[in-house]
Amino acid sequence: MNLEELGWDAFFADAFEPHQKNNLIPARVSARHHGPCELFTELGPMGGLPSGKLSDEELPAVGDWVAVRPVPGEMKAMIEAVLPRRTSFTRKEAGTRTVTQVIAANVDTVFVVTAFGFDLNPRRLERYLTSAWDSGAGPVIVVNKSDLADDPEAELLEIEPVVMGVPVHSVSAVTGAGLEALEPYLGMGRTIALLGSSGVGKSTLVNHFAGRELLATSATSAGGRGRHTTSHRELVALPSGAVLLDTPGMRELQLWADEEVLDTTFGEISELAAKCRFSDCSHEQEPGCAVREALSNGALAEERFTSYRKLQRELRALEIRKDNRLRSEARKERARFARSQRKSRW
Repeated sequence: MNLEELGWDAFFADAFEPHQKNNLIPARVSARHHGPCELFTELGPMGGLPSGKLSDEELPAVGDWVAVRPVPGEMKAMIEAVLPRRTSFTRKEAGTRTVTQVIAANVDTVFVVTAFGFDLNPRRLERYLTSAWDSGAGPVIVVNKSDLADDPEAELLEIEPVVMGVPVHSVSAVTGAGLEALEPYLGMGRTIALLGSSGVGKSTLVNHFAGRELLATSATSAGGRGRHTTSHRELVALPSGAVLLDTPGMRELQLWADEEVLDTTFGEISELAAKCRFSDCSHEQEPGCAVREALSNGALAEERFTSYRKLQRELRALEIRKDNRLRSEARKERARFARSQRKSRW
């Protein structure tokens, strides 16, 4: 396999240099199944198993470049190190734990895939765009199933206030309409992640660009709900030299980002806030608040500001939980150290 077609460049070559003297070779994680991984290497596909010296925080994610030690006589390798990530798409782990989960690593472009009808929702798009901007990758909105839309222009107008300069492409993965507009993103060595709800047609898009039926697809249910057809994240090499990363549909995307990223997702609110009389304006009752003035004269939609506030509260609460977790871990570490000191005195 040609590593350059998989996204290998000078950035990763420099990071890999210290590992060359240890007889390791570079590989890219194409899929992960709990512990074991599937790898792309110049020697061909391999199975990969993370070394025991890697901590939980150091385990590889799909899209990672890793340094591996091939097992003699087998198409298997031990993953000894994970190279630094250029970009990282993360979310909060589902459940009550305050733990980050890496969805995709080293992605150049995020296709935020939605669909005309039940899934084309401005509030959902704001959430996905916030995560996409925070990842460091460039977002592109792909609105699928144009062949089923009664009035696609009217539906696209509804999301216009939230896209803020992000490219929007109306396509049909079934008929092929509009798909040629996505081809410029699929150049050699580029990595594109497809993210979105179940049933919006991500796997059908992958199959189209791969030129063959690689991934299982399923019709959307009569109630409009998507059906999960992708059960794990997987890199797919394309004839164009790009790689696509398909992901399982997500019912809910729990954010894991810094609050500052909202300045990009909600750029017009950030610009208004800069005009407020007070630099720390809360946009509640302060005099000279440009945001409140825009809300009163209709220049800023109430729904848009309400969504901004909701995501802001969510990210601030996440930051508090992160701090509490760090303090808890520090207390446990101090307690372990104290116990070890007492044992050493005995």
